[in-house]
Amino acid sequence: MKQFLFPTLRGLKKLKLTVMKKSFCEILRDKYPRESEVEEFYSTNIANCVFNSFLSYTTIMLNIVTIHAIRKTPSLPKTLKTLLLSLAVSDVGVGLVNQPFYVALLIKWLHENNPGCDTYKVFYFIASLFSSASFSGVVAASVDRFLAIHLHLRYQELVTHKRVVAVVILIWVLSVFASFSMFWIPRDIFSLIIAITEIIGVLLTTMIYMRIYLTVRRHKNQIQALQVQQEAQAGEVANFASRISAVGIFYVYLVFLICYLPYFISFAAFKINEPNVTLKRFFHFSLTLVNLNSSLNPIIYCWKMRHIRHAVMNTLRNMYWRRNPASHETLALAGHTLP
Repeated sequence: MKQFLFPTLRGLKKLKLTVMKKSFCEILRDKYPRESEVEEFYSTNIANCVFNSFLSYTTIMLNIVTIHAIRKTPSLPKTLKTLLLSLAVSDVGVGLVNQPFYVALLIKWLHENNPGCDTYKVFYFIASLFSSASFSGVVAASVDRFLAIHLHLRYQELVTHKRVVAVVILIWVLSVFASFSMFWIPRDIFSLIIAITEIIGVLLTTMIYMRIYLTVRRHKNQIQALQVQQEAQAGEVANFASRISAVGIFYVYLVFLICYLPYFISFAAFKINEPNVTLKRFFHFSLTLVNLNSSLNPIIYCWKMRHIRHAVMNTLRNMYWRRNPASHETLALAGHTLP
């Protein structure tokens, strides 16, 4: 047992010393193909290039339509509307900046042109900025729905629009600060801070949705037990919209976890193992899955939030009529001629 344990411990210490000696640029390069590995990554780079080129377009278009729909949905509370707009803006940033940058890197690798350290730093900063803003936005929206369900009438008094705007500004400021801080905070300390922050955020959001689920189930039982009392029913119906929007945000949170889980696994794997081709391939596909999350959020809004779905449908319908006015006039004339 000792003969097996001590070599393993010595190996881990040696690996830790090697990681500590590496510069920030060397750590970044370890996650991407080197010149000697370009041929082995050819099919991987082609697949990721095609996927991200397509996802970049869908992410931009879907989120722009969603932003317009959210702004045109008066039934949504201003607080939730502000948080959803912030989340949609971060998703637009992914499609507008992050994915084209990643595609440009993939094209460079296909041409066996290895980018410099500054290029990797810029890409890492952009990816960190929008992922931090998205994660914080999901957590903030979850907390908002939790307060809306539990505070009832006190919610509008305590959670004002100005306070939510201040929270959104703080989220973006902290995301920018966190993305810049990785360049001057020691890598091990930065990774530890990010890991602790993410774990706290995930645990907090999970606990919130457990409480929301229990509350919704209790309200459902109360409605069934007090169906005769119209006032009680009216009070529960007034709170029904908050529960529906909470379900929608829960699906956003769940899809976020699914899309980011492979990235977290690959991040941990790089800490434990030496970089290899298989691990790097997994890392690159995990980046594509992270980018996919920004295309899925608008779909979830339309699927689980009825008012946003109607606003999106109206927006798309108006866009179609503007592009095809002749069809609209034909249908209008046909309608007048019908008996």
